[in-house]
Amino acid sequence: MTAIRELFSYSFVIYALLGGVGIALCASLLGVHLVLKRFSMLGDGLSHVAFGSAAIALAAGVAPLKISIPVVILAAFLLLHVSRNGKIRGDAAIALVSSSALAIGVIVATLTTGMNTDISSYMFGSILAMSRSDTVIAVSVAVGILLLYVLFYQKLFATTFDEDFAAAVGVRVEGYRSLLAVLTAVTVVVGMRMMGALLISSIITFPALSAMRVCKRYRTVVITAGILSVVAFLIGMAFSLFLDMPAGASIVVVNLGLFLALSAVEFLKKRPNLS
Repeated sequence: MTAIRELFSYSFVIYALLGGVGIALCASLLGVHLVLKRFSMLGDGLSHVAFGSAAIALAAGVAPLKISIPVVILAAFLLLHVSRNGKIRGDAAIALVSSSALAIGVIVATLTTGMNTDISSYMFGSILAMSRSDTVIAVSVAVGILLLYVLFYQKLFATTFDEDFAAAVGVRVEGYRSLLAVLTAVTVVVGMRMMGALLISSIITFPALSAMRVCKRYRTVVITAGILSVVAFLIGMAFSLFLDMPAGASIVVVNLGLFLALSAVEFLKKRPNLS
């Protein structure tokens, strides 16, 4: 208890917990839709674009969020358009854009500021990098995304499972697809500060996949994914703080552990009873 009280006396721990819980929750909810639409790699592609734009912003002496948010939103629209209407399949388009953006970011960083602490924090994440302003932005974004998610829950549900039927009953499918892309882009950019560009996509994908191991109804999958994401974040943060491990990597490993555990539960439930 003494160690816990000492940790909470540090402002960066409070900032990381407040911002991280919000981002983890939003990422998991959006991840359910992306996984069901078989577009879960969108988060990975956008995270690399976010890193590339952040590296360029730092080299130009501009606040990274001012550059990264509009660039990543534009990339999200581009990837969705290409995957639906272009000659390049969605996964191939994401691989092309993500690898190119990451390479550009590394080159720009190397030729200008170098691979310094700021660049490394955006690539690998760092709880020490979370400032008061970063936390305010993260919490504000999380609240906004959650409100929009609740408000348009039914429409997002309809467009996720049957776009043709949703369009037939008057749902503006293209608009809600764009909304999902924007929310994912903003979540990736804001969460990159703590999780890192290389790991942020994991908190989008893992909770949804884990929840689907044991839940079959859509609503229960969404709720379970949100709970698992927050739990994994808190446990991962505890490992990071008490064992001096990287925060982003610790959170990913905990998510992996939950996925394997719930996969084992699913296997045991399906196993025929031989008694």
